[in-house]
Amino acid sequence: MKQKFMEELAIREKMLKLENMVKSIDSKFPLDNEVRRALLSVDRELFVPQIFKHFSYSLDALPMDNEQWISSPLTVAKMTQYLEPKGCERVLEIGCGSGYQAAVLSKLFKRVFTIERIDNLLQEARARFRKLNIKNILTRFDDGTKGWEAFAPFDRILFSASPKEIPDVIFEQLAEGGILVAPVNNSGLQMITRYYKQNGVITEENIEQCEFVPIVKGVVR
Repeated sequence: MKQKFMEELAIREKMLKLENMVKSIDSKFPLDNEVRRALLSVDRELFVPQIFKHFSYSLDALPMDNEQWISSPLTVAKMTQYLEPKGCERVLEIGCGSGYQAAVLSKLFKRVFTIERIDNLLQEARARFRKLNIKNILTRFDDGTKGWEAFAPFDRILFSASPKEIPDVIFEQLAEGGILVAPVNNSGLQMITRYYKQNGVITEENIEQCEFVPIVKGVVR
């Protein structure tokens, strides 16, 4: 009986921390209702390395293995909302990392396709998806700059790492009327950039400065 009470107490404390995290995000970046619900439904602690668990609900980016980072939940919220996910079914994420961004996207899209080039990171992300019983995320171990042609076109495409430019093959995999969001590195300055595809023509909109790990070609086993 005591053990059950302690478990319930731990769950309530965790939910309170998660709610406070989302409130902090909302105070800095007003959230759409569906994005707020998505953030509240994913426990960030499961995606954070054990050594940094006490920072799980802070708005900080945190280091992971292989010199990678789990993005700040504020950044994840922004990138998600910039995608304008309402009414969309399929999203491609390039750079799965810890899997946190994909898990949030899974609450907003019918299908999430995510690619990771570092094998051990992808294996860990897959284990987290299984633990959370998330079944609408498809993962691929590959060089993300090639996209995932077999499942194209995608309503939305998200880069979770910073490219110097968007490869043409990625734009080809974006559906007509689709949106692509990426932290593009232009002469050392990273800018979250939103691209629109209308009548086969790509237009772009610079949104805000940012800081992401760079896109690297090839894979790491």
